[in-house]
Amino acid sequence: MRASSPTSLAANHASGPALDKALAALNAGDQLVVWRLDRLGRNFRHLVEIGDELRERGVNLISLSEGIDTSSNVGEIVFRLMSVFSDFERNAIVERTRAGLAAAKARGIRLGRTPAMNAHQILEARRLIHSGVKKDEAARIIGVGRSTLYRHL
Repeated sequence: MRASSPTSLAANHASGPALDKALAALNAGDQLVVWRLDRLGRNFRHLVEIGDELRERGVNLISLSEGIDTSSNVGEIVFRLMSVFSDFERNAIVERTRAGLAAAKARGIRLGRTPAMNAHQILEARRLIHSGVKKDEAARIIGVGRSTLYRHL
């Protein structure tokens, strides 16, 4: 990771204002104490980037729930291992989700939002328009918005 100013993480990530302020106030030799690691970063990558930035700046990270203190080698190793396992878990969840979606599609389950207009409404709209009814009026009669009607036609 490139060398950066104390506020580079705040500038590079959509962090909360309290986290931005805390990160900006840290100096070498300080300790950042959090209740849980998941309260520090938005996601795995963000957490690792914050951990790397803190280490580069000479700031120790302490997580009370996980019992991690990066001021020791063991604490640093535990932080890294937890980060790796978190990444593995996230990837496994993504794979399972994709497999579940594929299985649902294979069973013929339609995924996503239901269409705003069904086949009967589309046929009715076409019939109305062909009989001379304006599209805005046809949309009102069918009970959909004009843009919805245009999208389905």
